[in-house]
Amino acid sequence: MASTLDLLERLNEYAVEYVLVGGVAAVVHGSQLVTADVDICAPLDAPNLAKIVAALSDLRAKFRMTPDRRPLPTESEKLIGFKNLYLETNLGQLDILSEIAGVGDFAAVALHAITLDLGGAICRILDLDTLIQSKKALGRPRDLQAVIELEAIRQRLKSNRQ
Repeated sequence: MASTLDLLERLNEYAVEYVLVGGVAAVVHGSQLVTADVDICAPLDAPNLAKIVAALSDLRAKFRMTPDRRPLPTESEKLIGFKNLYLETNLGQLDILSEIAGVGDFAAVALHAITLDLGGAICRILDLDTLIQSKKALGRPRDLQAVIELEAIRQRLKSNRQ
């Protein structure tokens, strides 16, 4: 988890606008799932792309879903029009998504974000109910398995409040 926190701290240092989603968000909410990447939802507009490129500039970021695994361009303008960026960095895999299934674009995702301190990295993270909603919308077997665990966590939290 250290490299995950390092990656999030790097994004924070460069004031990248994002919300933590996916498997790491599930782990923060108490899941025991194992994930190989950090998923964030972020606006892929010119100002935020410039911050993303700056944040990743010395992390040897490269596209991990292309056969040639080409490096991330140093000019953020070359990324305008991308819907998602699937990257590999020295600190691990980073998936930057412009929208989340079952929720919507970054603006919609941001409405369902809570702010937490993750070992010194202050992050906005998708709230538990919306994370469950997004996992259901994805419908992949691993996401549906996560839904079972996340719903159990939600039920336990409700019971503890009563």
